[in-house]
Amino acid sequence: MKLKNVLIVVSDLARAKAFYTELFGLSLVLDGEDNVILTEGLVLQERSVWEKAVGGRVSPKNLGSELYFEEPDLEGFVRRLEERGERVEFLNRLREDGRGGKMIRFYDPDGNLIEVRTPG
Repeated sequence: MKLKNVLIVVSDLARAKAFYTELFGLSLVLDGEDNVILTEGLVLQERSVWEKAVGGRVSPKNLGSELYFEEPDLEGFVRRLEERGERVEFLNRLREDGRGGKMIRFYDPDGNLIEVRTPG
């Protein structure tokens, strides 16, 4: 068996697509009407479509999962994140991670938790 994708639910597909392509450098693989597949296996699914498919409501900021990225220039990434003009809610601001690296945790515009660390 092989894991192919990770799907996250978003309320505004265009905003989420811009967020992940511009800030994280992911590229578009497939641009569908209700979902988008980006490089690295990230799928963005419209909230209304997902809720209909599963018969339930999405709970943003539920802390049940996170997307994990590594970035060698973490300070530069944080500057780009803060300069986007969109308010970002931080769970953990930039800090030392206890292994000699740095890390940050924050929510994307739809309440999906993201962690970014320096490699290593």
